[in-house]
Amino acid sequence: MFHPSTICTTKREIFERVKGNTSQLQSFCPTSRMPGLPEVSSGATRSPPVSSVQSSPNKNTKESSPMEANLIKPESSSYTPSEYDMRNYYERLLPFKSVFEWLNHSPVPQTDFTMREFAFEFKSGAYQRYNSFVSAKEFKDTVVRVTPTRFEIGAVYSINPSKRKTVSKNMMKPIEKEFVVDIDLTDYDDIRTCCSKTGICHKCWKFINVAIEIVDTALRDDFGFEHMIWVFSGRRGAHCWVSDQRARSMNDTLRKAVIDYLDVLNLKGGHKNRNLTFRRPLHPHIERSTGILLKSFKEVILEEQDPWRDDRRAIEDLAKKIPDAATRDSLLKLWTEKPDRSSLEKWKDIDTQAKKGFAVRDWKTDIVILSMYPRLDIEVSKLMGHLLKSPFCIHPKTGNVCVPFDPRVKEFWPDESPNLRSLQSELEEWDVNHPGKSVKHEWEKTSLNEYISMFNNFKKKLNEEELQSRKRNRDQSVDQDDKSLLEF
Repeated sequence: MFHPSTICTTKREIFERVKGNTSQLQSFCPTSRMPGLPEVSSGATRSPPVSSVQSSPNKNTKESSPMEANLIKPESSSYTPSEYDMRNYYERLLPFKSVFEWLNHSPVPQTDFTMREFAFEFKSGAYQRYNSFVSAKEFKDTVVRVTPTRFEIGAVYSINPSKRKTVSKNMMKPIEKEFVVDIDLTDYDDIRTCCSKTGICHKCWKFINVAIEIVDTALRDDFGFEHMIWVFSGRRGAHCWVSDQRARSMNDTLRKAVIDYLDVLNLKGGHKNRNLTFRRPLHPHIERSTGILLKSFKEVILEEQDPWRDDRRAIEDLAKKIPDAATRDSLLKLWTEKPDRSSLEKWKDIDTQAKKGFAVRDWKTDIVILSMYPRLDIEVSKLMGHLLKSPFCIHPKTGNVCVPFDPRVKEFWPDESPNLRSLQSELEEWDVNHPGKSVKHEWEKTSLNEYISMFNNFKKKLNEEELQSRKRNRDQSVDQDDKSLLEF
């Protein structure tokens, strides 16, 4: 986090810090919390793996059956795509050229792509790192040939990753990568009651949509980032990729500072410590986020999740956490005498039972923040060398496509995401209904088309700015050379 004495309150200040100037780096204090944040310790940093081929984490954990009937993707419909299905998808549908141009920032291969690491995960459990490619064609040909269950995107390195064994270890360093944010619904299992573990439904996905709005707003308004794309994880979460040049060039210190700024709850050690309070006045980011949370709190928490209908939980989560003894005793008495009342009724009880002098509004605001504020996997964001699953990959457990979306246009719901099986049916149906007709790209026959079109528009704007930036830098370099000649 930023040190309280140097906390950025204006966009200009934040711009300067994210630029990575050496003088500004001295004002970072990663272990300090900003005003209005709970005093809790931060989690440990996880180093990225270093072996070329290694076993991937065990993902064969038992999946629980969701409790609601309005499931978005029921476990019973999940399946593991076959190698044939994956190869067919890679050959016909995955937009390799679009992914290449997004990461390369140009249609012509340059080091932003050719020096970048890619990792492959295989059905056997093997995990192969440090792959690199010289072109979009080699990229696609290799993926089609080896047919991984998914591939991940890493950093641009000072040395070609595939040649790392030919140089000393200290010569190969990450120099650039998109800043990423990861949000997963399993981190909300302590507050959502409709589902748990891998189960998701429309009710609990609202946590993700609210989190996306808060994170997206902060990254744009507080840090000035513009080129951001959100991607469905394929099962129960979302990833944000920030592609601005300033974001890509941030070192690990700056990445940690940005994610700590967003990680208000700092609950890396678990979500059991619910006795947290936020100092007043609230930091502007927290105050703005609270306004977003309050728009959904009644519907999402009090009505749909209804976690405090359980009297024991209400007493532990609410009544016993109230700092005012008189108010606490009054609520304990009421909820004991009148059990099994809804969360909404108990929430209103707090106002009616609050004793004079108890700052009930501030306390309630703290509960709103603790219940709904984004819960982030900060380890994904902190290190430049961390890899993350690429957009348009297939989730190996669900068959869902990791499609991009723009939350500013409309909210995303996972049941809108194309599935590998549905795409196969769409291809067959299109061919039957359009005999003899051809298209430039196979994905134009499917529901993937709208997502790829949106991604291409995002990529186009990013690369246009990159081109203008390179032109400005060249012009400045020429002007400087001319000035030097005149002085000579």
